[in-house]
Amino acid sequence: MGDFKLTTIEEFEAATNRLLETGAKVGADAYQYRVKNQTPHCKFGEQGVCCRICTMGPCRITPKAPRGICGCDAHGIVGRNYLRFTAGGAATHSDHGREICHTLYCTAPDGNYKVKDPEKLIRIAKEWGVETEGKDIYDLAHEVAVLALGEYGKVFGHQNFIKRAPKHTQEIWAREEIEPRAIDREVSCAMHMTHMGCSSKPEALIRQSLRAGLADGWGGSMAGTEFSDVLFGTPMPIDTEANLGVMVEENVNIVVHGHDPSLSEMICEYADDPEMIAYAKEMGAKGITVSGVCCTSNEVAMRRGIPMAGNFLQQENVILTGACEAIVVDVQCIFPAIGPLAKCFHTKFVTTSPIAQMPESDYIRFSPENAGENAKAIVKMAIENFKNRKPELVHIPQMKQKATVGYSVEAIKKTLDTVTNSQVDITGTLKPLVECVKSGVIRGAVAMVGCNNPKVRPDTAHIGLMKKLIENDIIIVASGCSAQAAAKAGLMDKRARDLCGAGLKRVCQLADIPPVLHMGSCVDISRMMILVSDLSKDSGWNISELPVVGCAPEWMSEKAVSIGNYVVATGLDTFLGVDPYASGSSEVEGLLQGGIRDWVEACYTVETDIDKLVDKMIDRIEEKRTALGI
Repeated sequence: MGDFKLTTIEEFEAATNRLLETGAKVGADAYQYRVKNQTPHCKFGEQGVCCRICTMGPCRITPKAPRGICGCDAHGIVGRNYLRFTAGGAATHSDHGREICHTLYCTAPDGNYKVKDPEKLIRIAKEWGVETEGKDIYDLAHEVAVLALGEYGKVFGHQNFIKRAPKHTQEIWAREEIEPRAIDREVSCAMHMTHMGCSSKPEALIRQSLRAGLADGWGGSMAGTEFSDVLFGTPMPIDTEANLGVMVEENVNIVVHGHDPSLSEMICEYADDPEMIAYAKEMGAKGITVSGVCCTSNEVAMRRGIPMAGNFLQQENVILTGACEAIVVDVQCIFPAIGPLAKCFHTKFVTTSPIAQMPESDYIRFSPENAGENAKAIVKMAIENFKNRKPELVHIPQMKQKATVGYSVEAIKKTLDTVTNSQVDITGTLKPLVECVKSGVIRGAVAMVGCNNPKVRPDTAHIGLMKKLIENDIIIVASGCSAQAAAKAGLMDKRARDLCGAGLKRVCQLADIPPVLHMGSCVDISRMMILVSDLSKDSGWNISELPVVGCAPEWMSEKAVSIGNYVVATGLDTFLGVDPYASGSSEVEGLLQGGIRDWVEACYTVETDIDKLVDKMIDRIEEKRTALGI
């Protein structure tokens, strides 16, 4: 292995503790302190048995009070809460996709945004039955954008993208009446069903949860992913770095945070502008460093190689370094605590979306129409803030790892093409991967996704699970904060192949890949659905038969519930390390962890003991292999 070694959780924590010492000097707050103030958590909330959807309550279910005032029992209340959780997540990710579709509509040859992958645009247009011959690429972009926006409120029919799924999967969705209709309709339907006096039957509520999740994964999120590729380029493997050491003390440091690449792409464009770099030097800096947090970071990392400063629970740390001139955010997963924290330092906290307005921030409303003008103003603001640093507060932990990122489905197929030596033309397919699985060289795959959660020692579940899985010849595709945990630790360095079992190590050597493949942000879990669909078609196995499972060991948001529902509804068993607030109902818990397998051929496993969780995943993969006779 030479000089390669993983960065340990203990090293992560030591770096964070040092930063908290800096924060203590200026009276800064941090999530670690707030967690202590909020524990123990409300047990009624954790079990999902409290209800506040009308003003007769709030009601909570206890042995002495088994029904709310309206008569709803624990099973109905837990089911309604679960569906509302799903609706929130589906709305959030799908609204991200809507913004991307709007940005596509605003493209122009001389505009802020251009079509960077015309081939993909043409493929999608043909898939949707749009005539492409002889059309100007921007006229086509506008036509497809209108169709894509129409998916949110279409009057009849179902989501266009579901036709990408294998026939067997589509038949299941039709049979179970969970084919997603208009995206907004599924969210609206979920809210209607959970209004006082509507559904309280767990089966109906969970069925709509699956349909709302599918509207996200095979609708809004897939639109966000596919049209981001059209706008900004389909990712291909690119080298970058990860962890707080990517920040550069001598440079102006701009951190982008959130989920919408429309903003971050434009910030990166102007940070690279020679005029802005010259201005930074004029202000006393050596240059400009853009780094990222959360899924916005994943977006610009996989297309531009922009370094990843950290994942969700590291967002305060970038400010605690004392070297962050501006943290620029769009939407989702942004701590309102950043405003007060930034005031303790010199950092500018810039909010840009009417959907995510926060106190104690500089609000610069961002839209496709004013993108260039406002991005330039934000970069200039950060540069001018460099002189306001307090040198005595500056401390950047010197830890970072190399990472190769950007494994879109197209990139994975292209990578496999380079190692194929078959006499039969199987280029542009996943058949080489299928052969590796059939031969046992690779035992299977895990789609590792999700956030951090203070209920789990941050990053321990992601990293611990990954290490054991790759030791057992199980390859990992990762997205979101899970991907960044892997990158921070070094598991996306190609040298990490030496941590693998013999079979996976050989595959990584031949394909020149790391054992953990970065597939992008959390909306890009839709890429994973296309990946397993193509695997199913190329192998002849149903998706539910593939030795592949999903896992979200540290999830925390509504989006994660929506994601989990569409992953399970697509046919992949999904393993959770945090309980989804369903334990208060044996009926809802029974459906999620078993009963829905009769509907969609997959279900959830909830296991908060991480060692047991990984063993259960490995066992499930081996069960699938045995069932296939491989």
